[in-house]
Amino acid sequence: MTSDEPASSGIAQEVDESGLGPAGLASIGSVALALYYYYVRGDEQRGQFVGLWPATIIGMATYLKLEQVRQQLTETDD
Repeated sequence: MTSDEPASSGIAQEVDESGLGPAGLASIGSVALALYYYYVRGDEQRGQFVGLWPATIIGMATYLKLEQVRQQLTETDD
Protein backbone atom coordinates (compact mmCIF):
# COMPACT_ATOMS: atom_id res chain seq x y z
CA MET A 1 0.00 0.00 0.00
CA THR A 2 1.42 3.37 -0.97
CA SER A 3 0.97 6.60 0.92
CA ASP A 4 -1.44 7.83 -1.79
CA GLU A 5 -3.96 5.08 -1.07
CA PRO A 6 -6.42 5.46 1.82
CA ALA A 7 -5.99 3.14 4.79
CA SER A 8 -9.34 1.49 4.12
CA SER A 9 -8.25 0.16 0.72
CA GLY A 10 -5.91 -2.36 2.37
CA ILE A 11 -8.73 -3.63 4.53
CA ALA A 12 -11.07 -3.96 1.56
CA GLN A 13 -8.52 -6.14 -0.21
CA GLU A 14 -8.49 -8.59 2.72
CA VAL A 15 -12.11 -9.63 2.13
CA ASP A 16 -12.61 -12.62 -0.15
CA GLU A 17 -14.16 -12.08 -3.55
CA SER A 18 -17.22 -13.90 -2.27
CA GLY A 19 -17.44 -11.48 0.66
CA LEU A 20 -17.64 -14.31 3.19
CA GLY A 21 -14.99 -14.51 5.83
CA PRO A 22 -14.81 -16.91 8.75
CA ALA A 23 -17.56 -15.05 10.62
CA GLY A 24 -19.92 -15.27 7.66
CA LEU A 25 -19.31 -18.97 7.26
CA ALA A 26 -19.77 -19.55 11.00
CA SER A 27 -23.06 -17.64 10.90
CA ILE A 28 -24.35 -19.69 7.97
CA GLY A 29 -23.32 -22.87 9.77
CA SER A 30 -25.11 -21.71 12.89
CA VAL A 31 -28.31 -21.08 10.96
CA ALA A 32 -28.07 -24.54 9.41
CA LEU A 33 -27.48 -26.10 12.83
CA ALA A 34 -30.44 -24.21 14.29
CA LEU A 35 -32.71 -25.42 11.49
CA TYR A 36 -31.46 -28.97 12.05
CA TYR A 37 -32.20 -28.87 15.77
CA TYR A 38 -35.57 -27.19 15.29
CA TYR A 39 -37.03 -29.21 12.43
CA VAL A 40 -35.10 -32.48 12.19
CA ARG A 41 -34.49 -33.29 15.83
CA GLY A 42 -37.62 -31.52 17.08
CA ASP A 43 -35.69 -29.73 19.84
CA GLU A 44 -37.31 -26.31 19.42
CA GLN A 45 -35.69 -24.68 22.45
CA ARG A 46 -32.16 -25.65 21.39
CA GLY A 47 -32.91 -24.63 17.81
CA GLN A 48 -33.99 -21.18 18.95
CA PHE A 49 -30.93 -20.85 21.20
CA VAL A 50 -28.52 -21.76 18.40
CA GLY A 51 -30.47 -19.46 16.08
CA LEU A 52 -29.40 -16.50 18.21
CA TRP A 53 -25.69 -17.12 17.56
CA PRO A 54 -25.37 -15.59 14.06
CA ALA A 55 -26.15 -12.07 15.27
CA THR A 56 -23.57 -12.40 18.04
CA ILE A 57 -20.93 -13.79 15.67
CA ILE A 58 -21.48 -11.01 13.11
CA GLY A 59 -21.53 -8.37 15.86
CA MET A 60 -18.22 -9.58 17.29
CA ALA A 61 -16.62 -9.74 13.83
CA THR A 62 -17.77 -6.19 13.12
CA TYR A 63 -16.37 -4.94 16.42
CA LEU A 64 -13.01 -6.60 15.78
CA LYS A 65 -12.84 -5.19 12.23
CA LEU A 66 -13.65 -1.68 13.51
CA GLU A 67 -10.93 -2.00 16.15
CA GLN A 68 -8.48 -2.96 13.41
CA VAL A 69 -9.48 0.08 11.36
CA ARG A 70 -9.16 2.33 14.42
CA GLN A 71 -5.65 1.04 15.11
CA GLN A 72 -4.60 1.56 11.49
CA LEU A 73 -5.94 5.11 11.55
CA THR A 74 -4.13 5.79 14.82
CA GLU A 75 -0.88 4.50 13.35
CA THR A 76 -1.40 6.66 10.25
CA ASP A 77 -1.93 9.79 12.38
CA ASP A 78 1.33 9.23 14.28
